[in-house]
Amino acid sequence: MRNLTINILAIIALASCSTKVKNTTQTNIGLGIYPDYKEVTIPCNIAPINFTITDSAKIDAILISCGGDTITVKVSNNCTKIDIDKWHNFLADKGGKTLTFTPCGKTDGKWLAYKPFSVEVSVDSIDKTLVYRLIPPGYEIWNRMGIYQRDLETYNERAIYENRYGKGNCVNCHSFCANNSDQLMIHLRAGLAGTYVFSGNTASKVEGDFSKFNAGPTYPYWHPSERFIAFSLNKIYQDFHTADPNIIEVYDDFSDVIVFDLENKAVISSPLTCCADAFETFPCFSPDGKWLYFCTSQAFDSVKWNYQNAHYSICRIGFDAEKKEFGTTVDTVVNAAAMGKSASFPRISPDGRFLLYTLSDYGNFSIWHHEADLKMIDLQTGDTVCTDNINSKYTESYHSWSSNSRWVVFSSRRGDGLYTRPYFAHLNTDGIFSKPMLLPQQNPQEYYQNLFYSYNIPELVKSEVDLTARETDLLVRKMQK
Repeated sequence: MRNLTINILAIIALASCSTKVKNTTQTNIGLGIYPDYKEVTIPCNIAPINFTITDSAKIDAILISCGGDTITVKVSNNCTKIDIDKWHNFLADKGGKTLTFTPCGKTDGKWLAYKPFSVEVSVDSIDKTLVYRLIPPGYEIWNRMGIYQRDLETYNERAIYENRYGKGNCVNCHSFCANNSDQLMIHLRAGLAGTYVFSGNTASKVEGDFSKFNAGPTYPYWHPSERFIAFSLNKIYQDFHTADPNIIEVYDDFSDVIVFDLENKAVISSPLTCCADAFETFPCFSPDGKWLYFCTSQAFDSVKWNYQNAHYSICRIGFDAEKKEFGTTVDTVVNAAAMGKSASFPRISPDGRFLLYTLSDYGNFSIWHHEADLKMIDLQTGDTVCTDNINSKYTESYHSWSSNSRWVVFSSRRGDGLYTRPYFAHLNTDGIFSKPMLLPQQNPQEYYQNLFYSYNIPELVKSEVDLTARETDLLVRKMQK
């Protein structure tokens, strides 16, 4: 009798999970969805792009079709429930093709098919893992944060470090070498203060002679050889506004750029990147390691009262890894200051072709500037590349490249003007960006509405970091003197 009951329940469950859509009547009524995945381009290996129907229409199923293949997706509480295995099997041969999504609802025994929308599937995969910090969007609470990794082919998220294991200390500026998860650097502040480098399951602390500088290591970038990390050395301050729409201003009144030799624990510096009359920050090596890009502004006194006069341009200087020395000249690559603007976060595509950066009206901490947009130049031609497709009326700021140079992830406040969320955009071989897509979730509307943390410093890496939060904490504690 018990087995019979189980079998009956199983049949009921199967029946409730299957939705047969047939004999539909097509309408021309378009429906709103969240996230807006209409006409986006997705990686061929991305997790299912679930979405919520935001209109009042009763929707029971979504038909996803491509050529002669179709899968039926059940809709529950107006949210799609796409099975991960079915989704990946369906996408297996769809690279370079178009998917058609048709919402369907059954009313009075009849099926209505609403206006379909399309999604392009790129032949270009995206790196498997996204690493980011989750942090409250304001400044009042900083003792609840962590660095997390998300499997982009599923919805699995796991902590790399959480400051609840430490002393509530700030953790920030995680950085990887060439999208490789086995070369990770993070900063810890306060109780467990230090800059830590993790190579697989081992760790070391960045300790060198920084005494001749007015600050310690801040913003990092790895040399492709894995031997060096470039740092800016910053004295950072914050101001808080009640009337200015940019409610928080972060600025430097000192900053230099150096390179740290991890093998010899030595600081490599140059008077051209440590100028008394300039602020240098946000270093970035070229993929071949021969050039160090950085942002620089004319230095001036009383920055606190004149931060709107700080306009940063992007420059570069040669770097010889064998001789461990800088070049003798500095080239200006993006003269943002001449435009009365300010450039930050230079990032070069791994194939060396494109330089993507953030442009704002002033300063270097663009994440709180509503006017901040992403801009790009073609380093082969020097031409400006149109980035209108990926910008919005809100902040677009920190960004990173996939290892194949075909995808970028960037932080944007376009959802509500307050919280930064990660968006992905495809870049084709002609240098044209696709419409950005929000990081998929099982129930995206519920997830993002209830998440009171911002995604910070999204970084794409090729595989997951093989460290748990507890393991990271234990490695850090072993290095405390």
